[in-house]
Amino acid sequence: MNDDGEFVRVLDEDGVPVDEDAVPDLTDETLLDIYRDMRLTRHFDERAINLQRQGRIGTFAAAAGQEGAQVGSTYALDDDDWILYQYREHGAVVVRDLDADYVSYWMGHESGNAGLADKHVFPLNIAIADHLPHAVGMSWASKLSGDDGVTVAHFGDGATSEGDFHEAMNFAGVFDTPTVFFCNNNGWAISHPVERQTASDTIAVKADAYGMEGVRVDGMDPLACYKVTKEAVDRARDPAEGETRPTLIEAVTYRYGAHTTADDPSAYRDDEEVERWKDRDPIDRFEAFLRRTGRLDDDLDAEIRAGIEDHVAAVIEAASDVETDPTSMFDHTYNDLPPALRRQRAGFLDILDRYGDEAFLRD
Repeated sequence: MNDDGEFVRVLDEDGVPVDEDAVPDLTDETLLDIYRDMRLTRHFDERAINLQRQGRIGTFAAAAGQEGAQVGSTYALDDDDWILYQYREHGAVVVRDLDADYVSYWMGHESGNAGLADKHVFPLNIAIADHLPHAVGMSWASKLSGDDGVTVAHFGDGATSEGDFHEAMNFAGVFDTPTVFFCNNNGWAISHPVERQTASDTIAVKADAYGMEGVRVDGMDPLACYKVTKEAVDRARDPAEGETRPTLIEAVTYRYGAHTTADDPSAYRDDEEVERWKDRDPIDRFEAFLRRTGRLDDDLDAEIRAGIEDHVAAVIEAASDVETDPTSMFDHTYNDLPPALRRQRAGFLDILDRYGDEAFLRD
């Protein structure tokens, strides 16, 4: 991955502030909450991959390595600000509360998406970048209605090669919408490195073409991600005269694991690259900062980790108990089912009546 170019940084790789004045003014409680949520995201990742290997959930996109960008940026938002994410930004959901609904979605229950709306989080998006125009539309609606809501859209570096990215950025720039575009540049769009995605020196520089602010930040530094997102949100919510509302943030980060559990990263990158990035680990870096400043010790760290394990175990257990009607797959396809789907549904019900659960068993 090419990570040349300047970016905003608060903590160095050892967790030491590069400038004490740049450290955000956050309470000890908030700093510890950020640490807890990053560790919770990492632990949920580990458990989810194990569940996928056991056949209890489907294909999963892990966030390991990107917790600093996801969690740090979300702490800069108000609870009423909307988040639209791609599919890897579990840290953003964790900040808004990881519950059984979210886990049940990954287990195949569409109903699990319902709880996200209460947290002002849109359902995850699989099609690359096509949530970006929707994010701009939401923020434009906020502007037209006169409220001070801000919409934040997460996406990967590969999304910047899609037409939806251009359309969203162009509309946001022209109509001056309160949108924060947060690009998690983890270096790889599945097997394609970022230099094959774009000829631009950086992704942040693309903002110039749309008349908005572009910021490049160390995505492995949660405090830096908080800082630049807070500045972008403030600009969007209450822009100074002559400033545009939207901002493009490029968080330079890395994914340690596969693109998804269906991917084999060893086919296109080597272990040495991964280990180099792990030396910048966002959780280790932030833990070092908290310990150095006297906010965290062994006893408190053990207490936090034990609480995380208990929480994740509880939501997985609750999600595992969720039952659903398999015929619900027909419910939201059309307002009125066409004849062909009505026949399919009737045939499906007939199979269930005759064979019950055995209809889903294979030799």
